[in-house]
This record gives sequence, structure tokens and C-alpha cells, in this order.
Amino acid sequence: MIQLSMMISVIFIITIIVMLLATFLSKKTLMDREKCSPFECGFDPMNSSRLPFSLRFFLIAIIFLIFDVEIALLLPMILIIKSSNLITWSITSLFFIFILLIGLYHEWNQGALEWNN
Repeated sequence: MIQLSMMISVIFIITIIVMLLATFLSKKTLMDREKCSPFECGFDPMNSSRLPFSLRFFLIAIIFLIFDVEIALLLPMILIIKSSNLITWSITSLFFIFILLIGLYHEWNQGALEWNN
């Protein structure tokens, strides 16, 4: 028992030494111009902060989140196919996919998926 705790202590000390050596030997430059300047989505931070921002970016982000959540909901449906009633599973899956297709059609119809504009 004592040997185990001693071995853990030695590993811990070696780890700390390696981390300290890596910190001291790394090639950090404190006065690098690119590292010291803030980067805000390609905007110049020295200009006015009240510039108009494209709402299309937010719309695309919301669409991405909706379809990202869709994947998180579809994957468990595949796993439960063996343990559930096939007819109930089919109706539920088709209804869910139908709602998603209606949403996709609506976004397409509203022009939210056109990247050229």
C-alpha cells in the first residue's frame, strides 16, 4: 500500500516537472501583434461598434442548430427499433421526419437557403 502511494507521488511530481519545463521552454512571444489584438469575427475592433450586422448569419446559425438537434433526436430512434413496436415506431418516425421536411420546405420557400444574396 505504501509503495502504491509512493509511486503515485513520484508520477505526480514527474508530471509537474514536465509541465513546468514545457512552460519555460515553449516559444511564447509576449509582444506578438497578432496575439495581442482582439479578433471579432473579422471586424476591426478599432472601428465603431455600432456597425450594421447581417441578420442572415443568425438565421443560418438557427437553421444549423435546428438540424443539429434533429440528428440528436434521430439517432436514438434507430437504436430503439428492436425494443419497440414496429408500427408505432414507424408512425412516430415518419411524423417526425414529416415535420422536419415541412420546416425545410418553409425555409426553402422563404429563401433562407439561398447563399448568393
